[in-house]
Amino acid sequence: MSLHIAVSEKAKVAQTVLMPGDPLRAQFIAENYLDNPVRYSEIRNMYGYSGTYKGVPVSVQGSGMGMPSMGIYSWELFDQHGVENIIRVGTMGCFNPEIHVGDTVLALATSTDSSYMNTFHVDGQYSPSCSYGLLTAAQEASKETGIKVNAGNVLSSDHFYEAEEDWWKNWQRMGVIGVEMETAALYSNAAFLGKNALAIFTVSDHFVLDEWATAEERQTQFTDMMKLALETAVRL
Repeated sequence: MSLHIAVSEKAKVAQTVLMPGDPLRAQFIAENYLDNPVRYSEIRNMYGYSGTYKGVPVSVQGSGMGMPSMGIYSWELFDQHGVENIIRVGTMGCFNPEIHVGDTVLALATSTDSSYMNTFHVDGQYSPSCSYGLLTAAQEASKETGIKVNAGNVLSSDHFYEAEEDWWKNWQRMGVIGVEMETAALYSNAAFLGKNALAIFTVSDHFVLDEWATAEERQTQFTDMMKLALETAVRL
C-alpha cells in the first residue's frame, strides 16, 4: 500500500497500467474491456482496477487532473507498486486543422509551461518523450486494428483557463498539435525511474475548427484510444 493507492489482497497492480484522468473512465474501461475486473483501490474515489485482457494482466488507474496529480499516482505506481509501463488514455484540445474531434493522437514528446521539471534539478530545458518500445507496440496495434493515429509534440499545460484568447497560436506555430494537462509529468517520472510511458489521446475539442465533444462522450464514447491502449498492452 502506498499513500494514495491501496491494493487489496484480491488484486495486485499489473506491470502495465492504463491511466485515464477520470476515475469514471477507469471504471468504464475495467467493466467493458477487462475480464474479471477487481477494484483494488478507491482512496479519494480515484479508482484502480485489475483484470486481464486477452489473457494478459492489465490494470486501469485514474490519475486525476493536472501534473501534480499525475505526478503522484504515476510515481507511486512506478516506484512502489512494481509497474513497468503506463499508457495514458485521455483527451486533448487540438491546434491542427487536419486533425478532427474524435481522432486518435500519440504524444511523441511534450512541451510544457509547468515547473514540474524543477523536481529533477536538470540544468537546462528537458524534453519529456515517450518510450520507443511502447510507441512501436502502439504502431503495430494501429496497423492490425485499423485505428488511424496521428503523432507529434503535445503541450502539457498547468492552465485550463487562459487569460489571453490567442495564447495557443505561438505553440501552433512551433508545430505543437494540441494541449492537455498531465503527460509531461508522466514522461518525466518514467524517465527518472527507468520505466516506460506513452500517452494516447482522443481529440475532444478544437481551437481552429468549430468542433467539440460532450462530457458524456468524453467519459464513455472515445473507445478507439482505449482499444488501441489495450492492444498495445498485450504486445509488451
